[in-house]
Amino acid sequence: MKTRILALLSLTPLAPAWAQETPTPTTAVPDMVVTATRVPTPRDRIPAPVTVIDRQTIEENGYVTLADALAAVPGFRLVQGGGLGQQASGFARGANSRQVLVLLNGVPVNDPSEPNGAFNFGNELLGDIERIEVVRGPVSSLYGSAAIGGVVNLITRSAPRDRTFAPYFEAAGGTNYTARGYVGAGGTVGAFDYQVTGQGLSTHGSNAMAPRFTQNGGELDGLRSGILTARIGARLGETTDGATLGATRIEGLVRTRENTVGLDDVPNDDPNYTGQDRSWFGYVRTASDLFGGAYTTGVTVSGSQNRRRYTNLPDPGNPYSTADDLYRASRSAVSWDNTLRLPDAGIATGFTVIFGGQWERETANSANGSAFFRTTVDASQNSGAGYLSLQGRLFDRLDVTAGVRYDGPEGYSGFTSWRLGAVFALPEISSRLRAAAGTSFKAPSLFQRYGVIPGYFQGNPNLRPEEGFAWEAGIETDIATWATISAIYFDSRITDLINYNAGFDTLENVDRARIRGGEFSLTLRPTDWFSMTGAWTVQEAVDETTDTPLPRRPRNVASLTMRFAAPLPWDGPRNGRIVVVPEILYTGASPEGAYARYTNDGASIAQAGKNPDSTVFNLTATVPITEQLAGFVEVRNLGNSRYEPANGFVIPGRSAVAGVRGTF
Repeated sequence: MKTRILALLSLTPLAPAWAQETPTPTTAVPDMVVTATRVPTPRDRIPAPVTVIDRQTIEENGYVTLADALAAVPGFRLVQGGGLGQQASGFARGANSRQVLVLLNGVPVNDPSEPNGAFNFGNELLGDIERIEVVRGPVSSLYGSAAIGGVVNLITRSAPRDRTFAPYFEAAGGTNYTARGYVGAGGTVGAFDYQVTGQGLSTHGSNAMAPRFTQNGGELDGLRSGILTARIGARLGETTDGATLGATRIEGLVRTRENTVGLDDVPNDDPNYTGQDRSWFGYVRTASDLFGGAYTTGVTVSGSQNRRRYTNLPDPGNPYSTADDLYRASRSAVSWDNTLRLPDAGIATGFTVIFGGQWERETANSANGSAFFRTTVDASQNSGAGYLSLQGRLFDRLDVTAGVRYDGPEGYSGFTSWRLGAVFALPEISSRLRAAAGTSFKAPSLFQRYGVIPGYFQGNPNLRPEEGFAWEAGIETDIATWATISAIYFDSRITDLINYNAGFDTLENVDRARIRGGEFSLTLRPTDWFSMTGAWTVQEAVDETTDTPLPRRPRNVASLTMRFAAPLPWDGPRNGRIVVVPEILYTGASPEGAYARYTNDGASIAQAGKNPDSTVFNLTATVPITEQLAGFVEVRNLGNSRYEPANGFVIPGRSAVAGVRGTF
């Protein structure tokens, strides 16, 4: 496999020869990315693959949830157990779902009460989100635990600086009795700015059970979701011309969310099985520019609470199924972050030193399961960390980054992670060479260390962190200004993976994995009315302990997204265009583990197998009504695929939503 991927990489530099016949170009402006380095950096100068999903893309592509938005990201695979609001796990570059870190405005938000510390990508709506940045590969040298496969950073809407009041809204409804919307406003008044968004969604949902089950009763699993986000800031010491000499920004944010979702006890329909997920998150952050902007220092104090409750009441199909599972967690943290911009010196330009420290406390209190087999966790742990990184440019064409971080958790040995990377510009052939290597880790969760099932299971407080080492190399080439082609090979090894011992009565660091593959993408932008992005990820993910494929990591995943922006055929808003976005998502056959596989009659078999491949077709169209208003139609799963991303759970069938959105 490695030979085939490297052969494809070797073809990429030939692309400039195709540019002899070029259509009218649409120049691409480089994105400034924060997540990959902690400071705004042009994407083409970052030695890590980064996907940016901005507000325009969220709206034009019809992305409603975070799971929707990440489905087409190269190297990222979403496994959702049903429709809106259902549990969704993210696998970045073949790493476990617990080895992906999620941030909100740069602050970790993974739930400490989740048994493995994984993030549920099915919970989050996107009405208050301005931008999503996805960095693939190890990023523990910046963010610490869980950043083995990558980092997803949700960046909330920010206030416009040129308006005192800028409202916006969306309202939509459609099949499955779906109604959703958001309303918000932001603005700047003198030295103060604000941004408030409220959003909600209600749907009867879809049946999470695969239709192949003979006992499928067609019961729908609905969702009610509400989110409120408020962000306020002030700029102190800023001059009237906008200069930031000695200026300080103080910012606070609060976000609260509540979801109530219907669940199924696959392979059985269960009309009385529900889950409720409540959370709040907030922070206060300062950032001061000193010495003419050469040095920036700031402190962030953050806190969050999560409360999940699952109730399964008796019903005719399962009169004995009664449970009340409760998971509660909290996280509090203080971080000190600094940026020092060094003066240019000969061949060295734009060098920046980023350093800081962090203290964090996590708690979990949970109880779930039946009376005779009840799992409980009541524990907390503290951790501290310090990090240092350097980035800059040499010879006006070689961008280099280097970083190191030490995490010292409570109760077990710490971990030192590092990362080195470089981007070498080849303007002679309109290309950029990228290479990087680094280490990463995932700390054991509170359940893994302190979980208890009396008489059956006892967590292991002596567990070590799961450790990863990865390297990657690739090339990105521009074909004039109308196309970009890229290819990258990645190779990672993860050791000390946590799993059950032979007696299933505790956990040990017993497993190891090898993951390698390639990510290939092609972006075309030949005119101002058409663009296209295609991506293909091929990978091998193997459990080296058993020499078997890791479950739920398909060998091939591909996506194709097109954007047609046709001028209006009637008198309408100035420069108005009808925007049509088709999206095709292909997922290859997916290995499934040896446990909880279900036959059509609902029987459970202990036999490894594969879920068949699938192609899902989504279509979104947006039509301007006035300068401020636009109507839209979203059709999901147009081909009505009954794909099972996890054995027994099926994606929603064909659905459609229509609505209107506005910005004033």
